[in-house]
Amino acid sequence: MKNFSVFDIVGPIMIGPSSSHTAGAARLAKIASVIAGQKIVKVKFLLHGSFAKTYRGHGTDRALVAGILGMEPWDERLRNSFEIAKDQGLDIEFEEADLGDVHPNTVKFLITKENGETVQVTGSSVGGGNILVSNVQGREVQFRGDYPTVIIEQEDAPGIISKITSLTYEENINIAFMRVYRESKGSKATMTFETDSLVPESVIRKIESVPGVVSIKVINPVMEGEE
Repeated sequence: MKNFSVFDIVGPIMIGPSSSHTAGAARLAKIASVIAGQKIVKVKFLLHGSFAKTYRGHGTDRALVAGILGMEPWDERLRNSFEIAKDQGLDIEFEEADLGDVHPNTVKFLITKENGETVQVTGSSVGGGNILVSNVQGREVQFRGDYPTVIIEQEDAPGIISKITSLTYEENINIAFMRVYRESKGSKATMTFETDSLVPESVIRKIESVPGVVSIKVINPVMEGEE
């Protein structure tokens, strides 16, 4: 009878023994890497609650590193993510932390890029491989990554939101969920919207050109078997 390790395939969409601790962790980390952008040189993972107590035994650490490297939960390279990260010159560090009144499977990513820029992303693995991203760069957000998601940093000024949503309307893109968060009146705001279809690059470029838009990130979900 064949013996299986905790990093063998369990089910059709993940590597590892726990959907919360491996599949969800990998998904969270991949989204954090997309938000940060290219040329990541260092990541410090602040692990909260259950993540902090069991991350080695459940393979959470390898799953988190795999996600930062761009792997999906079902990628068989996940079990070798430490070695791959070392080969790519990625500096990784894990630390237990109290992140407050959050889900027990929560991690805060402190990402350093080659140009010295730092990016912070916080999210939780909420069960069954599902996730919730709750904070980006110190600003509250809320999205699960199941739909194509657009994150826009913008000036908190009249008319910007309507201009952006008009562009999606013109392209027949339906917004399923939308949220806007701001620090204070007239300061920076963060807008997230999840759509029923992929947002074409041409529309992203148009949104970027809207006066008052500071930055834009696009997160497209990947299904098993897709490239």
